[in-house]
Amino acid sequence: AFVDVIESVNLLVSAKGTVLRADVQGQIVMRSFLSGMPECKFGLNDKLLLDQASGVEIADCQFHQCVRLGRFDVDRTISFIPPDGEFELMRYRAADNVNLPFKVLPVVRERGRQVEYEVLVKANFSAKLSASGMVVTIPTPPSATTCRIKVSGAGKAKYHPEENALVWKISRLQGLQETSLTAVVDLAAMSKPAPWSRPPISLDFQVLMFTASGLLVRFLKVFEKANYPSVKWVRYMTKAGSYQIRI
Repeated sequence: AFVDVIESVNLLVSAKGTVLRADVQGQIVMRSFLSGMPECKFGLNDKLLLDQASGVEIADCQFHQCVRLGRFDVDRTISFIPPDGEFELMRYRAADNVNLPFKVLPVVRERGRQVEYEVLVKANFSAKLSASGMVVTIPTPPSATTCRIKVSGAGKAKYHPEENALVWKISRLQGLQETSLTAVVDLAAMSKPAPWSRPPISLDFQVLMFTASGLLVRFLKVFEKANYPSVKWVRYMTKAGSYQIRI
């Protein structure tokens, strides 16, 4: 039995650095290739079960029809007979104490016919882990003409005029590392320059073996009459939902 805990983390930070929204949409997907009809029991580190400060508060739980809801309501155990193949065991939401995988510190200054950027990205997770497929999209004014970019640390950045953005691609960023970008964007001369709306910076990423909610699978037991050993493998992945920082 293979279990994937997949979380999408949503973040909105104000231009002053205040977190306006931080929540996690999670799903637990199971791929089961267990012969016979074994009963499975599944336990999480959620607050109602552990009743400790270390527990994670999850809400809006929705379960696959194979889960015995009565058991969950009594002792928070997820008990079920899995269908063969891949299925979504449950969905949940978490909005308390979200572990934000990245901190972004932007400084954007408009100076006449130029815009200056300084953007620092810090990885907040363990140094043993790494993020992959990172893309930082940094908006530029529609009147931008040329751009000079310098990256100190990981990644490569390029100006994409059709997107009105600097696109900074980081193939891999180790936990607790930081990387920064500075840029100067030149603007076209206009008799009546329109004010720039300053859309937010957005991030895309994946971090394996990390959950933004802190949710962990405490156990997965397979009760089988034949008592055959079953391989149980749990993988965690956190990816970006809407992860935005206003500038």
